[in-house]
Amino acid sequence: MLLRPAEGARGAAAGADRSGAGTDASMEVLLMRRVRSMGFAPGAFVFPGGGVDERDADGGVPWTGPSPEEWARTLGTDVPMARALVCAAVRETFEETGVLLAGEPGSADEEAITLDTDTEEWERDRLGLIDRSRAFTEVLSRRGLVLRSEWLRAWSRWITPRTEPRRYDTWFFAAELPPGQVSRDVGGEADLTRWTDPAAVASEWEAGRMPMLPPTAVSCAELADCRTLRGVREARRDIVPIEPVIREVDGRLRVVAPNGVDYPLPKPGAAP
Repeated sequence: MLLRPAEGARGAAAGADRSGAGTDASMEVLLMRRVRSMGFAPGAFVFPGGGVDERDADGGVPWTGPSPEEWARTLGTDVPMARALVCAAVRETFEETGVLLAGEPGSADEEAITLDTDTEEWERDRLGLIDRSRAFTEVLSRRGLVLRSEWLRAWSRWITPRTEPRRYDTWFFAAELPPGQVSRDVGGEADLTRWTDPAAVASEWEAGRMPMLPPTAVSCAELADCRTLRGVREARRDIVPIEPVIREVDGRLRVVAPNGVDYPLPKPGAAP
């Protein structure tokens, strides 16, 4: 989940480091609408992301912030899987949006350099990552950059309901847009990319105007509860598997989470 200060707050945040301006202002989350030719969730609004590549577990990826061992404890996995999940989150975000959660080596509190990834050389690397002709380790190392794992916030883990024919085990992360970077509509798997107030998602989803899978809608509702970027940073998150069930409640199909809270499904036939 890629976040930034809402439009009215971005002027105040411009040029500030990650600990300063904009953190107490309202925020927006980046959502992408999957093209209707996709085999899974066509037409759904999703966060940038994707699958783990076997090279994401490469121990040679230059890295700062919490170690893979620390991430393993946070995510509830072994160390190779934790390393792969963090690398995949950063790599997929770059592939789908052009935003790179990386920088020069240094402490987390230092102001990050501004990376201009909208160049021909960066674009060749981005496309090379997509077709797997380039390795993420090489892309970062060649430029003396490190993956900034401290810029990621573990958010949740969702497992597809048992009744679904295609099942996924998905970890969600939150990250703020790095200073000076802008997202681009470059992924190829989406026909629309938009920054959205997470508080506006629930009504749009329930009305069927923003089709999305329950984890996306629930995550947006949780972001809305946090209200600000600071709230997201300070939110307490316990990463345990969430495996919802689909059940009829008061004559309507609802997605019921393990804590008993139920969420609506989009209305059949509603216009996207």
